Amino acid sequence: QVQLVESGGRLVQAGGSLRLSCAASGRTFSTYTMAWFRQAPGKEREFVAAIVRSGGSTYYTDSVKGRFNISRDNAKNTVYLQMNSLKPEDTAVYYCAADPTILKLTTTTYAYWGQGTQVTVSS
Repeated sequence: QVQLVESGGRLVQAGGSLRLSCAASGRTFSTYTMAWFRQAPGKEREFVAAIVRSGGSTYYTDSVKGRFNISRDNAKNTVYLQMNSLKPEDTAVYYCAADPTILKLTTTTYAYWGQGTQVTVSS
């Protein structure tokens, strides 16, 4: 069992930056693929970024490539999402997800989810 707790979301102006953190419980963090998803009001939850267990490979949805960066610190059981050049359309609740065996990284079939953190980008 893994528990995930996100933090770092807040109101920010367009063009600004935020870093989200997701702290995970358990001793097996390094064996999990970690991902960030987001859900805007009235929309489905969508994939944002993922990082595999070793941290060597990362994946991004097209709309955040070049602006967002996902990273992990296995010693701290934490995954981060650095978000730069934020746009109003980035406004959403951001969720952290974890899974030890997931193959389709962009789907919402991850085994474990956090409660989410609100990011609001004002224009």
